[in-house]
Amino acid sequence: MCFLMNQPISKQIFRAYDIRGLYNKDISPEVFYKIGLAAGTYVKHAIKGTHITVGNDIRQSSLPLAHAFIAGVTATGVHIKYTGTTSFGQTLFTGGAVQADLIAYVTASHLPPEWNGIKFYYGDGVGFPEERLMAIRDLVMQDTYKLVSWDAIGQVEAVNAQAAYKSFFLSRFKSKGNLTVALDCGGASMTLSAPEIFNALGFQVIPVYCNPDPTFSKRPSDPKPTNLTTLVKTLQRHNADFGVAFDGDGDRAVIVDNTGQILSADQTGIIIGKHGFKQKKGTIIVNVECSKSVNEQLQPLGFSIKQIPVGHTFLTLEAKQEQAPLGIESSGHIILPEYFLFDDALVVPLKIAEILEREKKPLHELVREIPSYPTKKEEIDCADEIKFAVIQQLKEFMSKEFTQVNIMDGVRVDFKDGWVLIRASNTSPIIRLTVEADTMELLSELTTRFMIKTQEIIQDMHTAA
Repeated sequence: MCFLMNQPISKQIFRAYDIRGLYNKDISPEVFYKIGLAAGTYVKHAIKGTHITVGNDIRQSSLPLAHAFIAGVTATGVHIKYTGTTSFGQTLFTGGAVQADLIAYVTASHLPPEWNGIKFYYGDGVGFPEERLMAIRDLVMQDTYKLVSWDAIGQVEAVNAQAAYKSFFLSRFKSKGNLTVALDCGGASMTLSAPEIFNALGFQVIPVYCNPDPTFSKRPSDPKPTNLTTLVKTLQRHNADFGVAFDGDGDRAVIVDNTGQILSADQTGIIIGKHGFKQKKGTIIVNVECSKSVNEQLQPLGFSIKQIPVGHTFLTLEAKQEQAPLGIESSGHIILPEYFLFDDALVVPLKIAEILEREKKPLHELVREIPSYPTKKEEIDCADEIKFAVIQQLKEFMSKEFTQVNIMDGVRVDFKDGWVLIRASNTSPIIRLTVEADTMELLSELTTRFMIKTQEIIQDMHTAA
């Protein structure tokens, strides 16, 4: 493929929570050099910082992008501590340990290998908020950077991200060596940390795709249920106590119980809330897509529940502000601030193992304690130009029509026996409809009713235009 210099940069690569795009189409080393110039300028002049900790995931394009980003940052006089090719948690932990002004991790998370991007975090692991990410975007789009002379260029220091990270887990988790765990790293970044730490803690590890595979040729980097067939079969064949699958960078973990049932993030979070804390107090953070079972199961124990908009940035920020013991994103991000404010996926299976050793019960018994409600997710095509206006009309209509309406992120309506959430996608020309109800009949009724209403508003807007 021929690569052209002076590549135009699209605003579309700057998302609400990160930067991402297709390699050599939306993003390139040239683009990442400019992002580095902007990030360095921002850190030095807006937050008066001096250094950025940088790491990258395992995918093929991550090294050239990381090095281009570093070149841009150092040209502004900001120093770099480079962790190299690591898991997400290794880089974030290291950034916290060296008191970084900003942590940058090159990854496209769960997306296919032709994608890549970069995530930004404060030194304590809290995600960079959208307005600050957009400030970096504006510097890029305006070509506004503050470079320094040759004798003030930032320095690059390679740092070991593995040793202290491993020591932390060995100091915080203890295993009796009784549990067998099927470990599915998907050939991705968690191959660089999870097998070593699980083995060092004394677990009997059954590896699944635990060799580095930068093209994700064996298993896609998204650990959704349809991609976990090998893990489930391996777990059942070896009678493992539980299994875990990680996404491409290592900020999401999917737990599989001893029967092969794949748990939702809500179920995993409920088990941790019920059995993972000695004291049942504090505010648990959940996003607006989480099941009503989280509230039903955890509030009677003494926890309060706070709903937030969708997005790991909100999750980390609210957990810090509320001093929360637990944060749950329905997409799979779970944080346990007693360990980290960021969503290191390695913490989740280790906490589950700790619970199993204490409770002395199979995981499936703990899962059966949690009621499961029928749910449905639908995607409705809607042009980018009108999708947010459609949501605004839905907010106005539903606020007049119903009593329990939440408009913090899209519009959610709660009923006695179910709820409906309608949100515009931040990245695609679609509106997402999520429904949960006590019965299949009600689920079908609510889904049909609110799909029709949304489609009517879309059609009216097209007609008016």
